[in-house]
Amino acid sequence: MTAFPDPARTVFPDPQSVAVALEKAGYLPDTGIATAAFLADALRRPLLLEGEAGVGKTALASALAQARGTELIRLQCYEGIDAAQALYDWDFPRQVLHLRAAEVGASVNAEFDLERVENELYSERFLVARPILRALRSPGSVLLIDEIDRADDEFEAFLLESLSDFAVTIPELGRIRATDPPLVILTSNRTRDVHDALKRRCLYHWVEHPSLDREVAILRRRLPEVTAALAAQVASAVARLREADLLKPPGVAESIDWAMALQALGCRQLDPQSAAMTLGAVLKYREDMDRVVAGGLSELLAR
Repeated sequence: MTAFPDPARTVFPDPQSVAVALEKAGYLPDTGIATAAFLADALRRPLLLEGEAGVGKTALASALAQARGTELIRLQCYEGIDAAQALYDWDFPRQVLHLRAAEVGASVNAEFDLERVENELYSERFLVARPILRALRSPGSVLLIDEIDRADDEFEAFLLESLSDFAVTIPELGRIRATDPPLVILTSNRTRDVHDALKRRCLYHWVEHPSLDREVAILRRRLPEVTAALAAQVASAVARLREADLLKPPGVAESIDWAMALQALGCRQLDPQSAAMTLGAVLKYREDMDRVVAGGLSELLAR
C-alpha cells in the first residue's frame, strides 16, 4: 500500500469530532459509523459500507463531503459498467471536428503543420475525465462508488488496481497519481458478495437500521415541521414493518418519505386511515402492501 504524508486538510482528530461534523451536516451517526469514517480518513483506506437499501450509506458519503468542505464525486455502478465509464474517455466528436478543420487548413496553406494538430488529438484538451480520474485530480475529495454489488467481477478487479496506488496510467499522457488522495466510500446492498480481494483493500462497516430514538431524531432533523409525536409514531410503525416478513423492509429513506406524505396531507397523527392513504410512501411492493393491509393496520399501529 502506498504511504502518503498527512495532509493539512485532516481536520478530524478523533471519531467524536467526525460525529460532531456529520451532525452539523445533517447526518446523525452512531459511534460505529463515526469511528469507521474516522479510520478511513486517518489510514487512507477505502471504506466499504454494506447494509440494506435505505439505511443511509449514500447519505453518509454526501455528509462527509459537506463536513470536510470538499467535493463529492459519485460513480454509480451498474451491470456492464467498464473502465471507460469510471476512469476516462476521449471526446471523439470534437476530435473529428478538430481533425477536419485541420485538414481544411492544410489544403489552403502548404505550411500548415498537420502532424502537430494530429498529435493534439490525444491531449488534455480532448480528455473526458470520469469520476475516478476526477477524484484523483481533486485534492481531498470524497469519491462515492455506489452499489458496487451491481458491477461485475472484471470491474471489481479494475477498481482494486486503481485504488491500490491512487494512480492511473493513460497511455497517451502518462501516469496520473493523486497528491492528496480522495476519501473513498464504497456501498453495497449485498445483492451479491463483493470479492475478498476488494474487501481486504477496504475497511468494512455493516450499517444497521437506526435505533428507535435515533430514527426519531433523524426524522426531526430532516423534517423539523413534523411534530415529535408524529415522528415517534412513524418510527415505531416502520420498526414493526421491518420485523414483518416483507420483500423490501423500509429503510430510513422510506421513514422520511412517509412522514413527508403525512405532513403534506395535514395529518396530525398516524392512524389506520392516514396509514392506508400513505402506505405507498413506505412500502414499494404490492405484495408487501397486501400483506400489511391483510394483517390489519389497526393492529400494526396499536402494538
